[in-house]
Amino acid sequence: MFNRLIIKELEKWAKRKDRKPLILRGVRQVGKTTIISQFAEQYENYIYLNLELAEEKRIFEEFTDIETLVQRVFFVKNISLSKKSSTLLFIDEIQEIPSAFNTLRYFYEKFPQIHIIAAGSLLESLFLKENSFPVGRVDYLVLRPVSFPEFLNAIGENTALEQLQKIPAADFVHEKLLRLFHTYAVIGGMPEAVRNYCENKDFVELQRIYEALIAAYLDDVEKYASTSSQTQTFRLVIKSCFFEAGKRIKFEGFGKSNYRSREIGEALRTIEKAMLIQLIYPLTSSVLPLLADHKKSPRLHVVDSGMLSHFVGIQKELISSGNLHEVYQGTLIEHLIGQEILATQFNVLSALHFWVREKSSSSAEVDYIFPYEGKLIPIEVKSGTQGKLKSLHLYMETAPHQMAVRFFAGKQSIQKVEIGERKYYYLLNLPYYLASQLEQYLKWFEKEIAIEK
Repeated sequence: MFNRLIIKELEKWAKRKDRKPLILRGVRQVGKTTIISQFAEQYENYIYLNLELAEEKRIFEEFTDIETLVQRVFFVKNISLSKKSSTLLFIDEIQEIPSAFNTLRYFYEKFPQIHIIAAGSLLESLFLKENSFPVGRVDYLVLRPVSFPEFLNAIGENTALEQLQKIPAADFVHEKLLRLFHTYAVIGGMPEAVRNYCENKDFVELQRIYEALIAAYLDDVEKYASTSSQTQTFRLVIKSCFFEAGKRIKFEGFGKSNYRSREIGEALRTIEKAMLIQLIYPLTSSVLPLLADHKKSPRLHVVDSGMLSHFVGIQKELISSGNLHEVYQGTLIEHLIGQEILATQFNVLSALHFWVREKSSSSAEVDYIFPYEGKLIPIEVKSGTQGKLKSLHLYMETAPHQMAVRFFAGKQSIQKVEIGERKYYYLLNLPYYLASQLEQYLKWFEKEIAIEK
């Protein structure tokens, strides 16, 4: 159903001469099993093991040596073990047998012809010191929620997708793409929500899906927590995250609770490992390296803006509003732009960034910072005129380049912005729906301003 961008990353992995077993990370129900099944169509043999099933779990529980393990896997699945046939082995819910993680190193060493991928709903619970981990012997990729281009593909808007990917986009596509992006903003990118909308075109039906997702995340808490007190803390934090998303937070008393900073910090970092949230600490410099200041308050992002809009109760407002920036004080659209920027990044270390300048006399904050060709490009998500971009002006006063970006509801354009005597920069104005195309537009932008100079 989805033309997922990560398929290309999986194909690159499969073609590598030094290919290692792959660990596919991502929050629960983001579509890991589905995407691997789709990718497996390229192989002659596909073996799927779910370690939540007793019979398949026993294969790894009774592990003695890698040769016997492989023979048993092929025997149970009634597939001939042949070096001539291409085989993809997918081990799902691998966290059910922590020792199975360690067998990945043996696959890498003894059976390099077998392409092996592992995933799990609670995979990150294995990132603990007491578990033997195949460091240096595995590769990683991250699967994120459905992006806007993938959403267009899912709902059959192929011509809209084609026009979206043309750089620069034609003026005549603006109204339709803005309207479709507005629909995407309501639904979000969780695959089950997108699939249900494609089938029913009913926003109300999505409520059940969001509730089921949060219930599943809450159920997972007990597997992360080591005490009943910790379970209660984790549950409160998960519920509160959606109400605090898009904002800078303090750990002490998070979610209007009585919990101390240490307890909340531990819970947030654990939930972050499960990829349900991301804590984004601010940059304070306009030049590389990307060194975040962990002494300052982080901004909180949740995995999906559709879930955010549901839990804070703004879906009806979103549906009826003509301007996404007028909804929820602009927090929802700022959050969604961040989600779109991150959607095309599959590296496990990929992250969002923002910039602050905090002084007693004044403070400034730029919504996002995007690394591009050795430059830290500032990005604002704002409506209105240049006069509302004071933080951006302050950032560009010290930036060693002249490129800045604004996402808004209008059409694309390039402006030359004066910020003082003999000091100026170029502002690339892009409509919201082009956030997923940011890197391609920066390449185009760079060429355009080079011509003007």
